[in-house]
Amino acid sequence: MAAPLEGIRVIDFGRYIAAPYCGMLLADLGADVIRVERREGGEDRSVGPVTSRGEGGMFLNLNRNKRGITLSLGRPGSEDVVRRLVSHSDIVIANLPFKTLQKVGLDYDSLKKIKEDIILVMASAFGSTGPYADRVGFDGVTQAMSGAMHLTGFPEAPVRSVVPFVDYGTALHAVAGAISALYQRKETGRGQLVEVSLLETSVTFMLPLLAERAATDIRRSRQGNAAFFAAPSDSYQTRDGWIIVATLGNWMFARWSKLLGRPELIDDPRFKDDQARGENYALINEIMADWCAQRSRREAMSELEEARIPCGPVYDLDEVLDDPHIRQRGLLDFVQLDGEEQPVPLAQMPLRLGELARKPLQPAPRLGEHTDAILQEIGYTAKEIAELREQEIV
Repeated sequence: MAAPLEGIRVIDFGRYIAAPYCGMLLADLGADVIRVERREGGEDRSVGPVTSRGEGGMFLNLNRNKRGITLSLGRPGSEDVVRRLVSHSDIVIANLPFKTLQKVGLDYDSLKKIKEDIILVMASAFGSTGPYADRVGFDGVTQAMSGAMHLTGFPEAPVRSVVPFVDYGTALHAVAGAISALYQRKETGRGQLVEVSLLETSVTFMLPLLAERAATDIRRSRQGNAAFFAAPSDSYQTRDGWIIVATLGNWMFARWSKLLGRPELIDDPRFKDDQARGENYALINEIMADWCAQRSRREAMSELEEARIPCGPVYDLDEVLDDPHIRQRGLLDFVQLDGEEQPVPLAQMPLRLGELARKPLQPAPRLGEHTDAILQEIGYTAKEIAELREQEIV
């Protein structure tokens, strides 16, 4: 069966995470995604280098299954390349500041003049309107501004999540918007602007705690890995490592109480429901910590799993790579890159369609790897491509 987005072409002007991850998912679903990069290489290409050429793991993963072209945006003559790329495409992805998009002709009004039914997916830190529209920002900035960082960590200091969940969440919103716009275009024949921002994603993800603060007198403060609304839901140290446990609901709490040999806790008014247990988490954690300290990680997890209590080991990175479930499910695809001794693990498509077979991942494009082929596809002759190179446009 053909991939769902086969025949759709996407021009990806993205950088770092939010826009490139959106493009990556569209490529995984069958779209022909063309990453446009500066002639000297994008600033995100070398973050956390893992190859002899200096490419980083983030770049390699977020740009696999794409083709690559170089282009000096804003240089005289580049506007014709942009025009031809857009005229042969269905979706444009960009996460440059809004004024920069206007300057290089990648804003929606400019693109619509080139192709009436084009879809622009525009990602930014704060959106195109409002007091912060001209500001730049990254994932961590919006984690901080949504309240997430204020409530993450231990009392001594706020902590940013090591996983840039705002970037990835924004990309997921962008994919939903892009596919929705494609579906609507099929019905109406019109393209549209799809706008997403990091701050909107982060505020959306924080909504339960924001709603609680707006509607009640409760003021939360950082309490490490302990959940606000339930207990025992925290990380605990065993004799040979850490585990995390998540207990929700009275039935699960009753099973936990019996497992620990403390059935009297079930009817204790201090632990009558999740909210009460969350408020008295320190008492429950003391009991749980003592129980875990007497067991190995394997022993503790075995007993918890038998009682149907959600739990998991706190892995280091080697343990993640060696986990038998991760390997059996094929979450990682170890790709051999040209000129490299060791294969690099890339994440397989993180969604599964029952009628779409998974294919081996194609490596991220080398700098300018497909420039000539793509330019020929949009109508440039070999002589014209040579002239573009002489003018340092590509």
